[in-house]
Amino acid sequence: MNYMEYCISPDLTVREAMKKIDRVTPKIVFLIHKNKLIASLTDGDIRRFLLAGGKLTDPAVKAGNKKPLCAKDETEAVRFYHQRNYVAIPLLNAREELVDIYIGEASHHEKPASLKVPVVINAGGKGTRLEPYTKILPKPLIPVGELPIIEHIMQRFQEYGCDLFHIIVNYKKEIIKAYFADNDQKYNIAWYEEEKPLGTGGGLCYLKGKIDRTFFFTNCDNLLFINYESMLQFHRENNNAITMVCAYKNIRIPYGVIEMGVNGSIEAMKEKPELSFLTNTGIYIVEPHVLEEIEDDVSVGFPDIVEKERKKGKKVAIYPISGNDWMDMGQLPELEKMRKRLYGE
Repeated sequence: MNYMEYCISPDLTVREAMKKIDRVTPKIVFLIHKNKLIASLTDGDIRRFLLAGGKLTDPAVKAGNKKPLCAKDETEAVRFYHQRNYVAIPLLNAREELVDIYIGEASHHEKPASLKVPVVINAGGKGTRLEPYTKILPKPLIPVGELPIIEHIMQRFQEYGCDLFHIIVNYKKEIIKAYFADNDQKYNIAWYEEEKPLGTGGGLCYLKGKIDRTFFFTNCDNLLFINYESMLQFHRENNNAITMVCAYKNIRIPYGVIEMGVNGSIEAMKEKPELSFLTNTGIYIVEPHVLEEIEDDVSVGFPDIVEKERKKGKKVAIYPISGNDWMDMGQLPELEKMRKRLYGE
C-alpha cells in the first residue's frame, strides 16, 4: 500500500476531500503540509461539519480532526488499532513527519450491530423509469446480477439484524408475492396490498397499529453503502420524528457562468463551476406516531408527509451522505453501475 494515496493538501475544499474519501478504503484521508500531519478527515467528520453549518466550499481542514491518534512505529500502531475501532493510524518520526499509515486488516473490525429495527418497503409503483422491462416484471424484481433489486435491499438490512419486513405492493403484486413464496431463503414478510395507487407515502396507512417502534422506510430502488447504525443513532440522539437520508450530488456546468448586476454590469464570473445539491434518496427513519396522521386510502408522496410533519412543529432532519454512498436503481444506467459495484465485474 502506498500511504500517499491517503494524503491530501489542506488547501482542498470539503467537496474535493469528499471525492478523495470516496476513492479509498477505509474512508479516511490525512491532510499533509510539507510532510507534517495537519489533521485526519473521515466521512463522519464531514457530516458533523456540514450539520453544524459548514459548507462544501470551505477548506477541508476546517472539518478535520486536528488531534488524530498517532504512533511512533508499527508495533505501537497495531496496539492502538486493536484497542479501539480505529480504521487507520498515522506513523510519525522523531521530527513529527508522516512516514507511513497503518491500515490494519478489515477482518479485525467488528460485525455490524444488530439493530432489530422493522423495515417498511414501498414496492407498489409501476417503475416507469425502467420501462420497457417493467412492462413484463415489476420493478422490485428487476435483476441486478444474481438477485432482484428488492432482495439486494433486504439483504443489506439483514446485515444489521433488521429481518422483519413490511412490504406494500400494488402493480403486479401477485408476481412479487409468488417470487418470495418460492424463494429458497425464507424472509419474514408482512404484505400490504393497495387497492389503488397511493403514491410513495399513502400505503403507510395500512400499517397503523402494526408498528409501535422506530422503523426504516424505503422505496424499492435504493441501496446505501453507509453505516446504518450511525444513521439510526443520529435519528435517536436528535429525537427526530423523521430523518430523511439525503445524498450530495455534484454537477459541473460545462460553461462559464456570469452573474449580472444593474445595467448589465458583471458581478462575478466563474469558469465551469461545480454545483452541489442535497438530493432525497427515498430512504427514511420514521417514528410510529407519524403513521397515525396519514389519511386512509389517500394518494400522497412521502415528502409531502415530511413537510406536513415539519409544519406541525415536529422535528424533521436530514442525514447527509456522499453521493457515492447511494445508488438509485430506478434508472437503467444505474443498474449496470450497481451490478459492477456489487459483483466487481
